[in-house]
Amino acid sequence: MTNASDTLTNHQAGSDMAPLRAKWGWIVALGVVYLLAGFIALGSVVMATVASVLVVGVMMIIAGVAEVFSAFQIKSWGKFLLWVLLGALYIIAGFVTFENPLLAAALLTLILGASLVASGIMRIMLAFSMKRETPWIWVLLSGAITLLLGLLILAHWPVSSLYILGLFLGIDLIMAGAAWIGLGFGLRRAH
Repeated sequence: MTNASDTLTNHQAGSDMAPLRAKWGWIVALGVVYLLAGFIALGSVVMATVASVLVVGVMMIIAGVAEVFSAFQIKSWGKFLLWVLLGALYIIAGFVTFENPLLAAALLTLILGASLVASGIMRIMLAFSMKRETPWIWVLLSGAITLLLGLLILAHWPVSSLYILGLFLGIDLIMAGAAWIGLGFGLRRAH
């Protein structure tokens, strides 16, 4: 049995989706672009790794400039020098990334591998602490896979730094492309 508020909510949700439904073809096209970019990245994982590291470098420079700018905006706060130094470090790190992207990739891959190991261990510990709960085995499986992936990355480091970031980028783009395509066709069916 539905009431007036449920009907109103469903009608509002339907009207909110109407602009998306009208553009379902563009959403599918976006998904195809993501898929193509993902397959290109997987075709040249070293170049995709370098490209992703350069994007990180650009973001570090932008963040550093913003940090320095904001330090000058609130210089009466008392931490002015600290903010300026942090911003300068971000800017320097961004430019170092451009100077040696493979070194930056090696450092980012090392951090990624260590993070995956730590995350996997924490999930395994969480799973054993929730053994009375129904889905604990899935948490354990997730933790084990994450831990093994981190160990695999670290076991092959620094060589793995040439391809891991590009591989992850390619897989992520393919998954995102598949999601956009699925959303687009789902919107078409609802149309």
